[in-house]
Formats: sequence, C-alpha cells, structure tokens
Amino acid sequence: MTNSKNEIQINQVEHIEKSLRMIADIVKQKGRGILNEFPITPPQFIALQWLHEYGDMTIGELSSKMYLACSTTTDLVDRMEKNELVERVKDTNDRRVVRIHLLDRGATIIQEVIHQRQVYLQGVLENFSKEDVDFLEKSLSILNDEMKRDAKTWKSF
Repeated sequence: MTNSKNEIQINQVEHIEKSLRMIADIVKQKGRGILNEFPITPPQFIALQWLHEYGDMTIGELSSKMYLACSTTTDLVDRMEKNELVERVKDTNDRRVVRIHLLDRGATIIQEVIHQRQVYLQGVLENFSKEDVDFLEKSLSILNDEMKRDAKTWKSF
C-alpha cells in the first residue's frame, strides 16, 4: 500500500511540475506578445524585471541572475542605457563599483507589461470560483515561500 501511495505522490509531483512549466511558458509567450508594443527585447525585459525587483546591481550581479556572460550583459545594458531605460551610477560606498539603476521609463514599461499580464490572468480566473481562486492564491504563496527557503540553503553550500 505504501508503494501505491508513493506512486500517486510521484505522479502528482510530475503533473504539478509539468503544469507549472506549461503555465510559465504561456505567461512568457503572452508577455512576449505584450512586449511587441514596447521598444525592448525579451532579454532587456528580463534585465529590467531583475532591477525592478531587487534594485540597483552591478553588471556581474545582473549577469549572474540572467545566466549570461558579463560581456553579453554589458552589451545589453549599453543598449538599455542608450534607450534611457537604465543608467550607470557609481556606488556611494565604493566609487570603483558601478551599478545599473532602473530609470523611470524602464520602470514604467515593467509596470505596464506586468499590468497587462495581470489583466490576462484576471480574465482566465473569471472562470474559477472564489474558493478556487483563494485556494490557488494560498497554495502558490506557500509553494513560493518553501521554494525561497529551499533556495537559501542551496546558496549556503
């Protein structure tokens, strides 16, 4: 009986993982469609999201978050700076360090794209009961908290 229970859990995990992956892909594709309305590329949007979420970063920090080479990230930042989405600023504590700062224009684009994604999601969720939406929100929040906690242990190794 334990074997059957474990198998069900494995099947559930497989299904949940696949559902999360497919949902993320749909949101990503929807976001790319929305991005066509703005003068930025998908990699620039990802960089702007990191800066919006975590604040000013060095090229090295942003490269690490995006899993890109520093030279690739430098080129990306150069184009974003030219389009007045970000600016390079000297660190106040160490003038040798240069941080990438999100400008108002970049923040506005992020906010507009995220808002349009939320409108899309709201339309999808209109077919759900209030109880289902409440349950989904709570479950995703718990999953997110657990994954964040787990990610911290990875970084400590």
